[in-house]
This record gives sequence, C-alpha cells and structure tokens, in this order.
Amino acid sequence: MQNTLLLVDGSSYLYRAYHALPDLRSPDGFPTGAMHGMVNMLRRLRADYPAAYIACVFDAKGKTFRDDMYPEYKATRASMPEDLGKQIAPIHEAVRPLGWPILMVEGVEADDVIGTLAVQAAAKGMNTIVSTGDKDLAQLVNDKVMLINTMSNEKLDEAGVLAKFGVAPNRIIDYLTLIGDTVDNVPGVSKCGPKTALKWLALHGSLDGVMENAHSIGGAVGENLRTALEWLPKGRELITVKTDCDLVNHVVSIEESLVGRPEDKEALRDFFQRYGFKTMLRELSQGPGVGAPAPSALNSPEGAQDTLPGMPIIKGDYELVTTWEQLDKWLALVDAAELTSVDTETTSLEPMTAQMVGISLSVEAGKGAYIPLAHRYAGVPEQLPREEVLERMRSWLENPAKPKLGQNLKYDMHIFNNHGVMLQGIVHDTLLQSYVFESHKPHDMDTMAMRHLGYTTIPFVDVCGKGANMICFDQVELERAKEYAAEDSDITLRLHQTMLPHVLENAGLTHIYEKIELPTQIVLQKIERNGVLIDVEKLDKQSRELGARLMELEQQAYELAGGQFNLGSPKQIGEIFFGKLQLPVIKKTATGAPSTDEEVLQKLAEDYPLPKVLLEHRGMAKLKSTYTDKLPKMVNQ
Repeated sequence: MQNTLLLVDGSSYLYRAYHALPDLRSPDGFPTGAMHGMVNMLRRLRADYPAAYIACVFDAKGKTFRDDMYPEYKATRASMPEDLGKQIAPIHEAVRPLGWPILMVEGVEADDVIGTLAVQAAAKGMNTIVSTGDKDLAQLVNDKVMLINTMSNEKLDEAGVLAKFGVAPNRIIDYLTLIGDTVDNVPGVSKCGPKTALKWLALHGSLDGVMENAHSIGGAVGENLRTALEWLPKGRELITVKTDCDLVNHVVSIEESLVGRPEDKEALRDFFQRYGFKTMLRELSQGPGVGAPAPSALNSPEGAQDTLPGMPIIKGDYELVTTWEQLDKWLALVDAAELTSVDTETTSLEPMTAQMVGISLSVEAGKGAYIPLAHRYAGVPEQLPREEVLERMRSWLENPAKPKLGQNLKYDMHIFNNHGVMLQGIVHDTLLQSYVFESHKPHDMDTMAMRHLGYTTIPFVDVCGKGANMICFDQVELERAKEYAAEDSDITLRLHQTMLPHVLENAGLTHIYEKIELPTQIVLQKIERNGVLIDVEKLDKQSRELGARLMELEQQAYELAGGQFNLGSPKQIGEIFFGKLQLPVIKKTATGAPSTDEEVLQKLAEDYPLPKVLLEHRGMAKLKSTYTDKLPKMVNQ
C-alpha cells in the first residue's frame, strides 16, 4: 500500500485504551493499562493496514479556535482521569520507537490535522485510512478516505456512512448540526433526534434548505427549529472539521515527514523494562522488530497476551445441538462439570414476557453448545421441542448442587420461570463480579471481553440488525445463532476465570460478592417475579382527576397571560414572560434566548403567578403521563 496514508486519532485512542483495559500496573505501582492498549493497537494497526505513510495525531495542550468561538465548547466533559493523565507522556515516548511520527498542532484539534492531511493526500492521489471512533470524522469520507474502528472492526466508506447514519458523508455536518453533539457540548435543535433530522434533510436537501423552510415546519420541534436559527450557523462551524490547517512547522510534506519507520528495538526494550511489559519484552527478543507487530494484539480474536499474561490463545469451537444424542452428551458433560456457564436467547429483553428461543452451555474455555428450541423462519432445520428439552434438563437446571455461572443470570432465571423451570445452583455471575471490583467501568459482556480478554465478540446488531430492519432472534439462521449464542456462554466462562481472582484477592470484595451481591440477586428476582400490586381502578380515577386539574390550570394560565398559548412551548412561554409581561430574565440558553427551564420557573414563581401555575401544570402533567396513565399499561398479569 505504497500510495496510502494511515492516520490515527491518538486522542481518541488514549481514552479507548484506558477504558478498554483493566487497571494494569508496573512493578512499582505506576498505571500502565492505557500504555499497553496504545502499544497493542498501534502495532496491530500497522499489521492489518500496511501503509507507506503513517502518523499518530494527538490534541495539543491549550485552547483551540473553537473555544474562542464558543466558550462552552466541551465544557461539560469530565476532566481526564488522574491515572490516564500520568500515562500521556509515556505513551508519547512509546509511539515514536514504534515507528509512528507524532503530530500535535496548537490552536486546532487532532480532527482538524487529520482532515487537512486527508485533503493533502487526496490532492496527491493517495488513499487515506483514518483509525478513529469519532463520528464527526465521517464528514471526511469520500472515494479516497475511509474510516476504521479497531474496537468494533467497523469500516466506513461512503456506502458505510450512508448505511450507518442515513445520510451521505457530504451531509454529515448538516445532520450533526441539527441533532447537536452532547459529547462536545454543541447544542442542536431541541428535541430534534436522528429521525427528525433525516426527515428534514430528505425533504429540504441540506441544512440551508431546512433553515430556509423553517417557517413551514410545524409542531413543537418546528418551533424549536425556528428558535435555533440564529445558533445553527455557529453550530455548523463548530462541527465542521478544518481541512486547511497551517502545518508548515510540522510537516514538510507527507512523503518527507510521515514515512513509516521500523520499530526501534533498543528504545522499546528500555521502555518495556521500565514499565514491566514482560510479555512484550519476551516477544521483542524472540521476534522481528522491523515495524511488524508481534502477534498478540488487543483486538485479536485469539486474545491479548500483552494485557493478560498467561492467557491461552483460544478459538471458539461450538456445536449446534439438534438431536437427542447430542443433548444427552451435553447433559452428561454439564452434570459432571465443576461449573457450567449457561445463557438463554429470547424473543425480547422484557423478562416477564420474553419466550425462550434457545439455550447455550459451556464447561470449558473455547468450547460451547447452542440448543435451538424455537427458531422460526422459512426452511428452518428441525429443532428439538422446547418443552421436552426443558423437561429432560429439569433435574440439572433445578439442582442446587450443580454449580452454574452466567452474565446477569437474574434475567435468565425469569426466562426459565416463564417456562415453568426454577433455575437453581447459581454460584457465580460475571456481571456482579465486575460490579464488585471495577464498579467504575462498563459491565456489558462485549466491553468486558475486550477489556479483560482482548476479544472482540460478535455484536448483536450484526446478527439481528437494528432499527426498522431488526429481526427477532427466532428469525436468525441456526448456524449464525450458534456462533453468537455459544460464544456468549464461552466468553462468560473465560471472563469468570479472569475476573474472579481480582475479587478473591481482597477479603472485603469477596465478602461483598459472596455474602451480599449473589444472595441479593436471588432475592431481587423473587421480588420482581412477585411484582407490585396495582389498583388499576384507583389509578384510572386519579388520572381523570389530574386531567381535570390540568384543564383548570390551563385556563388560569390563559387568564394570567391574557390569551391562549401552548404551555409546552418554551418559545411561546418566553414571548409571554419577557415580551408581553416584561418579567426579568434570569439566565439565557446557548443560543442567547431567555431561558424558561425549571430553575428559571422556580425563581420567577417566588414573585409572579403565571410561572407558579406553569410549575404546577408541569408537575401534574408529569405525574399523569408517567404514573397514573402508564402504570396500568405495565400490568402483565
């Protein structure tokens, strides 16, 4: 790939590496998790996407032009975790001997440098691959620029952007301007979500077209659009990636400054020794250090030896159980096993009503089985009958002496209950293990698999799709279902083997896990199963009473305002408060308009009657819509 430029969004990589890995430490206690992740990801990236020209781009210290444009830009972001901050300098130190040029340009963001280099590369006829998890960079995609996400294995070319976002790359800026960017604290149009933005862009062609036709867009969101018209040009400017940065002091030319270099073995050896990277040291001595990474990579399906020394390299070997002989074989295996990982596939996430589609089992890392029970699609192969299978498995499922493991087994207990089976013998749950020893990290299985095993699991959306095209799991073909479901049980077992030692090494955590979390899970499931008694008739009566009171409050508000208005419209309320009634402005929104939020209403209600009426109306409306109207609809028996 001599004519390719490979760019890494280094600032994005930092956070992803930090959050993906456990709290690794050097022998002297220095945090090294993000450092491990960065080294692994950069080495693997060069192996998967060999390119003649490469660069790792980081945000420079200090403010950028966007901060000058909008002081609230990124103001809501939490400060960098202390342990990650300690690793920034060592990470920069490690990137260069890995053969990567580093770029940090003051006054702009890493995204802007990447955008500028991509444009320069295209002008030279080069292709550019950008490794990032940042959706903003989708605006750069064209026939010469592609995005890749090494955490999800996602690749976004022009067709990929359209499939993911619903708009072509040349409309990403318009799309993001309308919906806003909560991560960077860039407001969009209030209450305008992706569906509304896509509808507007489809009707009017562009953001400019939407703005020109704002007068014709009805409803509350149309009002919000008109309120945001003055802000949207600035929002668009904040979201637009700059592609004409002055890089003269940093890059002579792509060909001269961004050539990928071989790894500097001596510099890396010194770095690995200082920070206790034992496995990488060993690999460095055994393998070539010429820019090709060692085989242990963070996102390798075989596992990440660098992050978890000693973890075996395992590929999943899974069996589809469709005969009684196969089922009996697996029943013998689980009956004799010291611990069995069990999981269910279902028709929905609603535990009280979901129906079982299949069961997966694993008793050994790397091996598993899926028992399909209720898949239904044209041409589906014959499956074992669900009720007969459950009856044959009952003696094991309900035996408290047969140890079982799972990920959030409280849900699976409900699913078995839905079919008359009382799952017993639960001795471990990886969800609870993660809660106990890493409460600040995500606890979903996919994230934990990456964090602890370096393993990228099969995403649910790859199996069932999403949005309007999503199918129920019972529509998934058996072979595909087997790979997904059996992997769940297998990875749960591997996670247990990796995470339980973290719990057991601390007596306090062990007590919390064994004496509090596990027993409480059983109690909570019973409480959920028993449910809460609801008096539907009384709630219905209260709902009618609240409705009558809301009508009274509306009439009071109309009288106080001197005319009818939409009590749910911030724009109309603002016009009445600050235009017609000349009430004092307490604070303003990001667009500069006087705010009418809850805090403002409470302050104004101290001295003025209309805000007080509106506050009561909002409270009553919330009570009615959330409780008296909604609770009766949640009754399932």
